[in-house]
Amino acid sequence: MAKIRLAIVGVGNCASSLLQGLEHYKRATAASSTPIGLMHYDLGGYRPDDIEVACAFDIDARKVGRPLEEACFAPPNNTIEIHRDLPRYGVTVDMGEIHDGIAPHMAFYPPERTFVAAEKAPVDIERRLRDSGAEVMLCYLPVGSQKAVERYARACLETGVSLLNCMPVFIVSDEKWASEFTARKIPVVGDDVKSQLGSTILHRTIMKLFADRGIKLRHTYQLNTGGNTDFLNMLDRSRLGSKRKSKTEAVQSILPERMPDVDVHIGPSDYVPWQNDNKVCFLRIEGEGFAGIPIELELRMSVQDSPNSGGVVIDAIRCLKLARDRKIGGPLYSIAAYTMKHPPRQIPDDVARERVEQFIQGQLER
Repeated sequence: MAKIRLAIVGVGNCASSLLQGLEHYKRATAASSTPIGLMHYDLGGYRPDDIEVACAFDIDARKVGRPLEEACFAPPNNTIEIHRDLPRYGVTVDMGEIHDGIAPHMAFYPPERTFVAAEKAPVDIERRLRDSGAEVMLCYLPVGSQKAVERYARACLETGVSLLNCMPVFIVSDEKWASEFTARKIPVVGDDVKSQLGSTILHRTIMKLFADRGIKLRHTYQLNTGGNTDFLNMLDRSRLGSKRKSKTEAVQSILPERMPDVDVHIGPSDYVPWQNDNKVCFLRIEGEGFAGIPIELELRMSVQDSPNSGGVVIDAIRCLKLARDRKIGGPLYSIAAYTMKHPPRQIPDDVARERVEQFIQGQLER
């Protein structure tokens, strides 16, 4: 199969985990026919090692101008190491456009914990995408980077590159943006990536179980803590509108009857530096069962935040490649519903999974 040429926007913890994971699976499959931790090893004929990086963009002085295999370990990255010895990609991290990518409050934190803007002129994004032969752009920009994400989405429209928007800026789920990608026959997936097994997918599943078993849902909250730049960035509550909406709608959409907004509180909650890339979720659900008798559930889950979405992203990249091979344009509804918190169409996870399998087999267009 042909290689899938990837452009990475934001060489942070998620990008680092993805690159390390791809190398891990390249080596693991040489020793085992059943690698652990992937939803699909072979997806439509494409394997994880068919993904290769064409170019990468960042704005941090410790990453811009450095080889990608070095930049992905530079501060403020602090994710768990999966595979330190990465190959030479032949890719130097380019200076991107900052726009609203850095929240002002981050200037008050130590440099090893936050972003340090490089004093360089940004590259011509469209030209770089064309010259690199990129087919899929993976957007890993910080939460709240509305203008920056829109700038890179526009670059995709101008160059024909597919957008995989992992951030809670509504592009693929926005009718205007979606119609532009559809008109230009560019397949896209978004918005706001789900973890393989994270707080949102778990919250959705348990809430649906309560409702399916006849429990009247009364109150719920989801509070998250972590110590990566994502959690530090989200201390600025003015940047959280789309993030909160994305996570809340992911849970509300699964219910037969929408709960009053006042009874649903979904984080993120707070920044705890020593947790690094460890994310801890505190979940509580209150309801009434038989004869109105109270039922309460409390749960604590701990995950390594950035690697938790790696397998999901690997699948979404390959689905976008299948769509490009098949000349399908616009939002991929089944894949977005299965892999994203705020897709263009919310579909129950079990149904979305079936539709993804149908898409892979060529039985469903989008």
